[in-house]
Amino acid sequence: MFDKLQELETRYATLSEAVSDAAVIADTNKWREYMKEHSELSPIVETYRVYQRLVASIEDAKTLLEEESDSELRQLAKEELKESQEELESVTDNLKLLLLPKDPNDEKNVIIEVRGGAGGDEAALFANSLFRMYTHYAESRRWKTEIMSSNENGLGGLKEVTFLVQGKGAFSRLKYESGVHRVQRIPVTESGGRIHTSTVTVAVLPEAEDLDVNLDMNDVRVDIYRSSGNGGQSVNTTDSAVRVTHLPSGLVAACQDEKSQLKNKEKALKILRARLYDMELERQHSQVSAERRSQIGTGDRSERIRTYNYPQSRVTDHRIGLTLHKLDAVLNGDLDEILDTCITHDQAKKLQGAQ
Repeated sequence: MFDKLQELETRYATLSEAVSDAAVIADTNKWREYMKEHSELSPIVETYRVYQRLVASIEDAKTLLEEESDSELRQLAKEELKESQEELESVTDNLKLLLLPKDPNDEKNVIIEVRGGAGGDEAALFANSLFRMYTHYAESRRWKTEIMSSNENGLGGLKEVTFLVQGKGAFSRLKYESGVHRVQRIPVTESGGRIHTSTVTVAVLPEAEDLDVNLDMNDVRVDIYRSSGNGGQSVNTTDSAVRVTHLPSGLVAACQDEKSQLKNKEKALKILRARLYDMELERQHSQVSAERRSQIGTGDRSERIRTYNYPQSRVTDHRIGLTLHKLDAVLNGDLDEILDTCITHDQAKKLQGAQ
């Protein structure tokens, strides 16, 4: 590990000089590339330097204990040694985490697709609840959200909604939301007071940039049609809805939320790019894709990553064994405790695999 850290510190010093070089600054793309790498290495190198200072402090304290006869100075050295050793243990653990392979998509924006699964109108109503939960969470982190596509059921529910979340590290946290979310509650229309179970599927896709996906428009069929559903303001009275089909893969994306045909096309293509990028990621990482498919599944009631139980005000994440009795707060966007635990659990598995 320490050979690797020494290499990274040397590379960091080289990059620090390079980003100040006039020739590099003149080459905008190269300067951005170097600055990105410099920024990524910075927390590792800074933590490694803290580690080095602590090692030196421990050695100094040990030397003082061996050579010093004054009882008061020896006591101070013992206290310093204990504090430095405890801090060194924490810093070493942090270094191990920092050296874990990074998900290259962690800093990307995300496109989230929420769809009602088993349960009909109840599932659509809960899909709307999850959509609000994610938008509130995004607001709490000062991320921006934008609806790309939506399909209402007419009862205040959403059959499906696709939206963009823009913000630093959005994918690094929201990727843990992919899967089947199960809700248990008594519907308003239930006269017998029976608890019904419904499901909603959530897919979290990293937003694809132009460099990520080479989309040849010759491979894309664009269909224009009249919007349907609750529109208003000419949305469903003009031929502005757009459906794009990627012919080689068969992937389809559609958007009808905007009055402008051009804006609908731009949004539909953005969704298509994200799905193509996600498909390519699955191809490259077959093991990860198999896990992701098993999480999202078919939307059947027996498949779930999390359960929201209204009668008990309980939220249970089945992957990490975490149960919280604060359903209202979670649905209002208080997701950090769940997501932090997911991240810690994921890091622990990676550390175990790296040993």
